[in-house]
Amino acid sequence: MVRRVNVYGVGSQVFAAATPEPHDRRRLTLALLLVVFTLNFTDRQIVAILSEPIKREFGLSDAQVGLLYGFAFAVVYSIVGIPIARWADRADRARIINASLALFSLMTVACGLAGSYWQLLLARIGVGVGEGGTNPPSHSLIADLYPVDRRSTAMAVFALGPHAGILLGFVLGGVVGQLWGWRAALITAGTAGLAVALVTSRLLKEPPRDSHHAGTPRGAASPPVRASLRAMFRHPSMRHMFIGGAVASIAAYAAIGWLPAFLIRSHDLGPAAAGSLLALLLGVLGGAGTLLGGLLADRLGQRNPAWRLRVVVVAFLAVVPFWAAALLAEKLAAAIAFLVVPTAALGVYLGPTFAMVQSLVGPTIRAFAAAVLLFVGSLVGLSAGPVLVGVLSDVLRAAHGPESLRLALLVIAPLYLWSAAHYFVASRTLAADLHAHAAEPMEGVQLARQGGNP
Repeated sequence: MVRRVNVYGVGSQVFAAATPEPHDRRRLTLALLLVVFTLNFTDRQIVAILSEPIKREFGLSDAQVGLLYGFAFAVVYSIVGIPIARWADRADRARIINASLALFSLMTVACGLAGSYWQLLLARIGVGVGEGGTNPPSHSLIADLYPVDRRSTAMAVFALGPHAGILLGFVLGGVVGQLWGWRAALITAGTAGLAVALVTSRLLKEPPRDSHHAGTPRGAASPPVRASLRAMFRHPSMRHMFIGGAVASIAAYAAIGWLPAFLIRSHDLGPAAAGSLLALLLGVLGGAGTLLGGLLADRLGQRNPAWRLRVVVVAFLAVVPFWAAALLAEKLAAAIAFLVVPTAALGVYLGPTFAMVQSLVGPTIRAFAAAVLLFVGSLVGLSAGPVLVGVLSDVLRAAHGPESLRLALLVIAPLYLWSAAHYFVASRTLAADLHAHAAEPMEGVQLARQGGNP
């Protein structure tokens, strides 16, 4: 396929920017990236619904389960993403994504074959290595395919991946795990990923870079890490988005990781019933809320840029009372009714945050910026959230028995208030920061030439 190239002159320099991909190719790419993200989250989250049988087989504590589900995976996942993102900012992102998909799927199969807790822990670390190479390049691809006024919606579609992954993981893990055991569930999930990798190796293609950032020369080198970080965090809204997103990820990962066990322990559900129920709440309703968040951010943001982030504030404030009510409800029907709002609002922040981070950096550091965002969110959220609740549950068990987990999960409510405060502060400076960034289209090139001295 031949792509037209538009040439722009700025002073004595001439720059080229490829025109956007055709609509069919753009939609296909977004769809493939969504499938990869779905499998990414399926393999990551399936351990949550399988935690009880794994715990029984290996004789684990809640803290060890939290380590297996969160910390061990998150540290490797978040650290590996940084160097892979640096590579993706100058290499073929589609090939990197496909190789990473194959790796984490293979390691998920290895999880199902583990003969001990430590073997399972090492295999989970391998899953983290593979998954660390999919998201940063995906963010960069989407930013090249969609302009800023449509980017929150595109990112929200991409961010349906966690919800679809939760749905698939909980149903697959719950049904297959109950019928044939937790090992069969993990092997099935990994095998499905390997099959999809065969498809993406043929259909996922690298689009032209810089489609919506004409001021950057094609093939420009990525600036040094130190310069890239300075370029990213010079904007106040970026700094507060990172803090707010990190705190929100603590709450989200804690909720996703422990809700299955909560329903099993406090409401006497079986793994299949708990998995199906959470697939509906977190997968279907959560996905709808995430997509709506992106659509509203783009729609309201056209009138006032602050609303690109204020939709997150409104959603998080709504979560707090309903979350507390759901945990304190004695009857299952009441708990489910109260969980509707929190689970629908769980991922509202993803689309706007992904989009605005990409909108505040130049094309030469897009994958790197996404990797840093995921590094902070995963290292803080995925490692701290599940472990925090697990440790608190262990501490409370002596006094409250099996209801200790119900009380431990209440810690999530104030986390959403904390996150909402940062998103509100970020929304107040977002318009000025976007304007300042647009006025400096050459930032990445200038920083690269200056060797890291902005």
